[in-house]
Amino acid sequence: MASGSGPVSALWTEINRCGQNGDFTRALKAVNKILHENKDDVTALRCKIVCLIQNGGFKEALNVMNTHTKSLTSDLIGFEKAYCEYRLNRVEHALKTIQGIPEQTDKLKELYGQVLYRLERYDECLAVYKDMIRNSQDDYEEERKTNLSAVLAAQSTWESTSADLGLPENSYELCYNAACFLIGQGQLSQGMQKLQKAEELCRKSLAEDSDQNVFDSKKKVKLTSAEGVEHKLAKKQLQAIEINKALLAMYTNQADQCNKMLASLQTQNPEHPRPVLIKVAQLCREKHTPKALLESNSPWHSHVTKACDILKSLEEIKYKPGMLSALVTMYTHEEDIDSAIDVFTQAIQYYQSEQPGAAIHLSLVREAANYKLKYGRKKEATSDLEQLWKQNTNDVHTLAQLISAYSLVDQDKAKALSKHLPSPDTMSFNVDVDELENSHGATYIRKKAAKVVGESQPKEPGPEDIKKKKKKKKGKLPKNYDPKSTPDPERWLPMRERSYYRGKKKGKRKEQVGRGTQGATSGGSAELDASKSASSPPTSPRPGSGTGTAASNAVPPRQQKPAAAGATRKKAPQKKKKGGKGGW
Repeated sequence: MASGSGPVSALWTEINRCGQNGDFTRALKAVNKILHENKDDVTALRCKIVCLIQNGGFKEALNVMNTHTKSLTSDLIGFEKAYCEYRLNRVEHALKTIQGIPEQTDKLKELYGQVLYRLERYDECLAVYKDMIRNSQDDYEEERKTNLSAVLAAQSTWESTSADLGLPENSYELCYNAACFLIGQGQLSQGMQKLQKAEELCRKSLAEDSDQNVFDSKKKVKLTSAEGVEHKLAKKQLQAIEINKALLAMYTNQADQCNKMLASLQTQNPEHPRPVLIKVAQLCREKHTPKALLESNSPWHSHVTKACDILKSLEEIKYKPGMLSALVTMYTHEEDIDSAIDVFTQAIQYYQSEQPGAAIHLSLVREAANYKLKYGRKKEATSDLEQLWKQNTNDVHTLAQLISAYSLVDQDKAKALSKHLPSPDTMSFNVDVDELENSHGATYIRKKAAKVVGESQPKEPGPEDIKKKKKKKKGKLPKNYDPKSTPDPERWLPMRERSYYRGKKKGKRKEQVGRGTQGATSGGSAELDASKSASSPPTSPRPGSGTGTAASNAVPPRQQKPAAAGATRKKAPQKKKKGGKGGW
């Protein structure tokens, strides 16, 4: 990029606009362009450090500071250096950097209090926050009170001090810290009440946050990936962050990333239910059945079994049709066919004793038989089908099912039962075949022959019918075709491949060709007539070689052989003739 006030000014405008929009990645690109022209620009260097910090690049920011120590003094970038060291968990270095800065600003005091808290120097940290609350007049008083309450909670937990400063509890952070303070004092019941109040305030605060959306959440989650965060959070907190990252990946349609996170979570915490639930939701979003998930080594197998046990323990509704359907469906989903059949067996036994022969009893028997046939339990299905058939021996459909089942397990029994089938004569169902074939379900429709009134047999073809048959058309011949002449057998070959082709003669003919109209030659054309030479190849008989009129001497183009250039012909008046190579 060429240097100049115009382009550089436009870059500074871009940096300012990106900074206001929070797009520090794009701002960093513009800063690098300025530094490419002037690598010691102090303002550009400070902007680069800020962009790197905002993007979580604390190591890169420290490298820039250490590379330009002459131009970037501690009074210019002391706070940024201490903050990067603090975020990189270099707390002792951060404290030393803060103590070496001559001017103590409010933001530097805030950072100083955080460093003291990390070093567990709670008394000094408490004094710093008390001084800031008394002497500061800005919009961050509530945040300072929250930090002060966190110091008191830490003192109560680790140093057993009991200095209650009477801080308000109007936010969930303050309420949470107050609960931690009470727990440190051993007041567990009061601490539980405070925790419940803090949870309620947190839910209410998040519900009222109008800026809460997926993309805003993505920016916030990105902050949890900064280096050093793992040193500040407990294992359960880190686990909750990973679950939230998986949820965010699911809602932003990043299926591959979501599946990788869930696989890692399930490996680390196989008994945790949330990764499994998120996996099910992800499969539903991808329009895949969750069956593959339930077939894996998941603890949810036992949950389904426990749910079925609970349902079966409800004696009052244990044998209701809806309950039976739910149990069979759940066991089938788990591929526990034996348990599903056991549900049918127990229900049939119950209705056999309470309501034998009732509609619900017979319906259950039929459903059990159909279920067993569906899953290949034909031998077990025969007892149910026999029970149904004995209730109604005229039920041909049940008898056919019974014979079909016995044909695979006991063929002699199947043959014996087949004698009970009605004869074909008695099985007249008065079916209209034409109507059946013309129905919408027919896959093939037979074309009906046209009926002739008064005739029952097909009529033999007569002479009139023979005349109606179409004759094959003969191929068209050229207008000057002569059937007496023999066609050239090599007429379909290219000219160069014919046996009588001698190639082009060079030299002599070139001298004799004049500059006249197309096709005109000099007077010595007779010498070039190949037909008059003895070396000419034998030709096939030509039309008109015998007796005949002059008109009969014309040879059709597909029957003639090429000849050498003949005598000079004069150009026909008002008509152009295009010359070309001869013959087929």
